[in-house]
Amino acid sequence: MRNGPANLSADRHIHEECGVFGVYAPERTDVAALAYYGLYALQHRGQESAGIVVNDDGLFSAYREVGLVNEVFDTDRLNTLGEGNIVVGHVRYATTGSDHKRNLQPLVINHHKGRMALAHNGNLTNAFQLRDMLEEQGSVFHTTTDSEVIAYIIVQERLRCGSIEEAVAAAMDRIEGAYSLVISSPTKLIAARDPNGFRPLCIGRRGDGSIVFASESCALDAVGAAFERDVLPGEIVIVDENGMRSDKRRCNTAPRRFCVFEYIYFSRPDSVIEGASVSLARQRAGEFLAEEHPVEADVVVGVPDSGLDAALGYARASGIPYAIGFTKNKYIGRTFIAPTQGQRETGVDIKLNPIRPVVEGKRVVLIDDSIVRGTTCRRTIDMLRRAGAREIHMRVSAPPFVAPCFYGTDIDSAENLIANHHTVQEIADIIGVDSLGYLSVEHLVRLTGEDTGFCTACFGGEYPTSIPNSGEKDRFEQKIHRASRG
Repeated sequence: MRNGPANLSADRHIHEECGVFGVYAPERTDVAALAYYGLYALQHRGQESAGIVVNDDGLFSAYREVGLVNEVFDTDRLNTLGEGNIVVGHVRYATTGSDHKRNLQPLVINHHKGRMALAHNGNLTNAFQLRDMLEEQGSVFHTTTDSEVIAYIIVQERLRCGSIEEAVAAAMDRIEGAYSLVISSPTKLIAARDPNGFRPLCIGRRGDGSIVFASESCALDAVGAAFERDVLPGEIVIVDENGMRSDKRRCNTAPRRFCVFEYIYFSRPDSVIEGASVSLARQRAGEFLAEEHPVEADVVVGVPDSGLDAALGYARASGIPYAIGFTKNKYIGRTFIAPTQGQRETGVDIKLNPIRPVVEGKRVVLIDDSIVRGTTCRRTIDMLRRAGAREIHMRVSAPPFVAPCFYGTDIDSAENLIANHHTVQEIADIIGVDSLGYLSVEHLVRLTGEDTGFCTACFGGEYPTSIPNSGEKDRFEQKIHRASRG
């Protein structure tokens, strides 16, 4: 996002968060395989890298690599991790720190009182200040992520505290922003969530007594675990040989501010988050759009995947027939040779393809989850035009983005958001649609029923915490580069 919003040559769309996963098994078993299946279910949350750390009675075996889960791990690789009774897994999309190999997770830290593996989803707002402080105290950083800042703060506190859970609790008094953590010590598995509850984290239980932590309930389903409950905002959950217990001293110390974009886009539709179905929330968004922005049309289609449920809701509320308007190629991995810019401009796009009989000669209501710069939706709209759509009326199941996000979503520059430079009608003209309508914030916060406390800062709401002076996701790389010139 380095060029102005009117430049439609650069591809840009909101990226997923990270996904975290962990298992504590009462008996030594093939926990690596459980992590593999859990991470596979969370693949949508991070497609840059994957990692698994197996803890076998205090002996940690780790493997992390760039790529999709099934590209990073095969049977032989999983076998080399061995069996154990604790496992921590992570899929990553970079929100702070680049996608360099040094930034892959879970992080494994050796310290005076043992070892620790940490997986993090979210983004700290005071990471830069904490890193400066740690470096002044002699800490040497090996990554450019805020996750390593969290790990070092926990290690610092562990040297002063009697247990790892006490260290995590003390660290939570120092770190600010969004974090859902899964942590393994030599003998314990710990999950923790920031007091605002920005990012999801849930607990499940398998029939063999294993406790499972995951970013979404779909990962519990993948490993045969029954959903038990969500980790509460501010809660620390500890699992060891004595079972599961909880520290809730930091619960209800801050207003609940769950990221509403988890329902709009990030989470899988089959997940249940904070007691609400993601699929039903998206359908409700479509119903609200039909109420706010009605139009005469022949068919409603959604942009795969997050626009499909909202399209179904719009069709149901409007009475306009719903149809599958696109096919999506789901087999694009890291070895895919992307089209050149020139090829994109001449219409090369193998990810999506319209189904011509559905849209040809039709007045189409097109439902998508967001517009950032307008580049991605412009290509989608051009495809529909080439397939013969007579009219295209775009409806967006989120309000316009007008502010950066500092809590993990990849929106880090207000000047590059198209809604900050153009009216709704101007955006419609730029992307080439006959009409354009966004979901209102008033309806947005009612996607799961009543407004129970959502973060809507990127749509013009107030930030729930203090925010950093720089929101650039590569700010730690910039710092290293400046230091290397000194």
